[in-house]
Formats: sequence, structure tokens, C-alpha cells
Amino acid sequence: MEKVEIGIYETVLEYISLELSHILKKISPNYKKDVEEIRLRYGAPINIYLRNTDYFITKDGLITKNKDEGRLVEKRELMETFQLVSNYSVYAFEEEIKNGFITLRGGHRVGIGGKVVYGLNGIETIRDISSLNIRIAREKLGTSQKLIKYIVDFPQTIYNTLIVSPPQCGKTTILRDLIRNLSNGCNMMGEKGLKVGVIDERSELAGMYNGMPQFNIGLRTDVLDGCNKRDGTTMLIRSMSPEVIAMDEIGSIYDVDAIHEALKAGVKIIATIHGSTLEDLLSKKSMKMLIEDKIFKRFIFLDNSNGVGTLKDIIEGDYFTSIIK
Repeated sequence: MEKVEIGIYETVLEYISLELSHILKKISPNYKKDVEEIRLRYGAPINIYLRNTDYFITKDGLITKNKDEGRLVEKRELMETFQLVSNYSVYAFEEEIKNGFITLRGGHRVGIGGKVVYGLNGIETIRDISSLNIRIAREKLGTSQKLIKYIVDFPQTIYNTLIVSPPQCGKTTILRDLIRNLSNGCNMMGEKGLKVGVIDERSELAGMYNGMPQFNIGLRTDVLDGCNKRDGTTMLIRSMSPEVIAMDEIGSIYDVDAIHEALKAGVKIIATIHGSTLEDLLSKKSMKMLIEDKIFKRFIFLDNSNGVGTLKDIIEGDYFTSIIK
């Protein structure tokens, strides 16, 4: 498994300029297997993020917390990396660039910083690239196994469920694995799979690349990639007859509208949101409406107290009491 994780890291280096990739390849395998992000900023040291800590990389490929020892990224290297990421055809990735990122084969995502150019129809492109954030996607199958029994509403459906966690605590990974389990079928549901519609607004859940999901999201899953939740909900209900709709990082009033649209059609919802406590959610005007209306019957709270994806608590949505055993 460790070799696989290292292999994923080294595959990502193929999208980074030759000089920088040579440096990044020198770091210890003990670090390679856990790197989550590689950040390249013009005129700043090479920066990686792993194990809830960010580090700089020296010109010899050593890990350091001293910024003065880090190897600085040159403009030329940043642009070479951007050309590799866009396969030397920025035009082909125009729509993705408007959203601030490009998805790579394997589901890895490259965030883009630079000058945002507006036109008559909103954002047209990003120019004068100043930073790139390469987020390494690592699929973790089975992370949702212990949660299934809490969200299944017997005999063959689920409770409306909201997964709550701070950033980088595993909520998207666990949602993706829940989608896979529900779509394929699991013991708790007599192996019956559900039709799952995924609204992948940020291209993180399925990691679509040339029309193919780069992650295992199940046999009965249909994906709308890069689509907002309100439009996506309407489209899925009209065309795909989903039994469950999954969406990542809800929060706006438009997302609330989408959820109500799904509920009116008898479709169950499973979603994620940033937060740490129920009080956090109640402080958000849009979410307060959903909570007070008792739309969600299960709130799954995660943190990273014992590693990414630590199950903190599961709250029952009618009485707001813990049901974790």
C-alpha cells in the first residue's frame, strides 16, 4: 500500500517542471506517501502540506520548516508547470480555468492563482499565473463502512444525512465512499444498490477526466460535473430518476433551494458542509432553516483528532441527541 501511495505522488510530479520535479522526487519516501498538496508560488519556496503541517523544500530535496532554506520557484518554472497541467492547450481547459482549477488524470486537482479577467458573461480566464496548488487525490475505499448502519433507513432507503467537518478532515473522502457503497449495494440493505445522482460542482467527488470518473463511485451513479447544485438537482430529477442525490460543501441559499427541490421529488439527500459543531451550522442563516425544519435526520461530525476522517459524533436530527455506539 505504501508503494502505491508513493507511486501516486511520483505520477503527479510528471505535471511539474523538470527542475522542480527533480527536487521534489528527492524527498524521503516516508513523506511522499502522505503529501496532500504541493504549492508553487512565484518567488516563494516550494511548499508541501502533509500530516496537518506545511513544510518547505530545499534545493537538495530536504524537508524544512525554515522558509529561508526553501528553494524559490521561478516564473519560468511556474509557467512550464502550467503548460504541462493544461497539456499545452490552455484553450481546451478554458471552462475549468474559469472555475479556478484544472482536473488531472487520476482525479488530482490543480488550483490556479493569478489575475482574474472578467468579460460580459463573468469570469473569462485567469492570466499572469502567480501560484499553483496541486492537490493529490488518494482514494480510500472502506472509510464509510462504520457509518452505513447509522444512515440506512430500513428497508431500502437512507436518512437525509449531512457530514460536517473543518477543512481537510476527510468529509469529501467519506462522502465519496458512501456514494460507492450505496450505489453498489451493501449488507445493511440486502445488497440492493441505489441510483445515486452526484452534483460534482468542484469536480472533487468523481474526479471526471474526459468523461470518466477517476474514483470508484459505484455502478449506479450518474455525475453532473462542474454543475451548480440548484441546476444539477433539477436536471437529475428530470432525466436520471435518482433515489439519492449527493453534493459536496453546501451552504448558500441556492443550495437550500436545491435540497427542497429534491425533497419535493421524494429524493434523499447526502451532503457535506464546513463546520465543527451544531452551533456552527445554526450560525449560518441558510443552514438554520434546514436544521429547524429537521430536514436532516443524521449529522455526522468529523475531525482529525486521531488522523484525517476521525468520527467525532453522530447526531440524530429530530431530537439532536448522539446515537453513536
